[in-house]
Amino acid sequence: MSRALVELLAKEKIISAAHLKESADAAQQGKEPIRYLIEHKYVSESKLVYYLGQKFSLPSINLEKFEIKPEVIQKMSIELVRKTHSIPIQLNRGTLVVAICDPTQLTSLEELKFALKLNVEAVLTTYSAFDSAVYKYFGGGSSVGSAIESFKKGNKEEASASSLESVQVHEIDFGGAGEQDAPVIQFVNGILSETIRKRGSDLHVEPYEKKMRVRVRVDGVLYEIAQVPSEMKRAVVARLKIMARMDIAESRVPQDGRIKLKFEGKEVDFRVNSVPTLFGEKVVARVLSKGAIQLDFGKLGFEKSQLEIFQKGFSSPNGLLLVTGPTGSGKTTTLYSALSELNKVSDNLSTVEDPVEYNFEGINQIQINKDVGLTFANALRALLRQDPDVILVGEIRDFETAEVAIHAALTGHLVLSTLHTNDSIATISRLVNMGIEPFLVVASVNTIVAQRLLRTICSSCRVEDRSSADELLKYGVSKDEIQKAKLFRGKGCTQCNQTGFRSRVAIYEVLDFSATLKEMVLRGASAAELKKQAMEEGLKTLRMSGLTKVLEGLTTLSESLGATVED
Repeated sequence: MSRALVELLAKEKIISAAHLKESADAAQQGKEPIRYLIEHKYVSESKLVYYLGQKFSLPSINLEKFEIKPEVIQKMSIELVRKTHSIPIQLNRGTLVVAICDPTQLTSLEELKFALKLNVEAVLTTYSAFDSAVYKYFGGGSSVGSAIESFKKGNKEEASASSLESVQVHEIDFGGAGEQDAPVIQFVNGILSETIRKRGSDLHVEPYEKKMRVRVRVDGVLYEIAQVPSEMKRAVVARLKIMARMDIAESRVPQDGRIKLKFEGKEVDFRVNSVPTLFGEKVVARVLSKGAIQLDFGKLGFEKSQLEIFQKGFSSPNGLLLVTGPTGSGKTTTLYSALSELNKVSDNLSTVEDPVEYNFEGINQIQINKDVGLTFANALRALLRQDPDVILVGEIRDFETAEVAIHAALTGHLVLSTLHTNDSIATISRLVNMGIEPFLVVASVNTIVAQRLLRTICSSCRVEDRSSADELLKYGVSKDEIQKAKLFRGKGCTQCNQTGFRSRVAIYEVLDFSATLKEMVLRGASAAELKKQAMEEGLKTLRMSGLTKVLEGLTTLSESLGATVED
């Protein structure tokens, strides 16, 4: 497939002779020539579709925005999709409309007409949109798609038996998964590998009455990558639970587990959680890739003045440093960055976590186990008898943990921890509401960091866009700043899955708990009064930090406003 198309592009001088040879060399290594050219940006997908449409007199569609009805998808099997390089998108009065990428393969549509006994018409789409549609409606490539098909065709006994096998070693090389593997094994390996390939942070396997939906969270947004039939639900969940060493016989209560995989030479861990829902167990697997964690302060998103306050906080010999924000806002990464700076032979560093997400040599990490009574508070008390210098508490969830953490901070230890609050000032109120006396809060807390994650504009498809310039004035940005600003947006490309965004950057609100603020807390000042004073002392709020990232051309105004609230 695609060789004829590449030769046509060379003949029409759309690609050079050198690119033609390079694609031929890539084909020798098993790569598809046209996809190789697109991946290396030798040819633009949008220009390719336009050219082919003119050349072959075919209309084109944006398949990314096209919703295909289930009864249409069912007209073709994954094998037929792969064989004819087409996907059904619409059925109208006996005519099936299919989307294709390569019109030099139009002869394969004759096979389709014969197989389906229907009239077939073709429309053009991009390769990236075609791939996304195949993943969405069929589950993707050979391992995922064929797994679903072979399950439908009656290999249920084989799949069930294999899914219940005892798996002791959880290091899996996805390159070894083939047609000989049981359908459920193929499917689970396929969705795990696809999650890693898409740089996903979480994999969601969700059962519903008539189907199971599989979604991946990429840069904070969930995308559907597969749908499987309802009869396959239990086997898929069982396979995931076995890999995570969870109890497959128990489906009435939530469970936690961990999957350790080997993917393209790198170790990747998944933190797995299951919960019972109306139509079966939902499983969510969070990706914990040690190689992917960013521990360089310069790349995290701190501004210079914020970083100085933060470093001052974790360089103190004692006291409490708190990082706040919602789940998935990067709190753990920020704290581990501080720990990596403090990790020296001369100091004793210990953590209490639930769960331990990343392993670091030189740091003593304790995993909470409530079943045996090892809670945050109990583990923290034990650590205080272990001659600690620095302690990281995964999360302060209750009064007991907060009390022990503050006691540790007041007795010569540096304590790092997280809280779920909206901003830095709200953290003070949260501790008081937990039952901690204001004088203890004032005496122990040194620094509070609030943070969020913003999607960054894709560098491969970003274009200048000053349409938001006037709107920036409403948020206190001066005309001079706007004139100097680099404002961009992403058009959407294969690198960013047509979203215009790729990767994320953190924005921070770093509060230096000054003597003046401490006096105000003791006097019972309101949160509004505390925030006003903090801003007079130089506090840069989350909204202000987000706007700075907009002016630097890293993200868009709508993305920034969506992640922050009015100050």
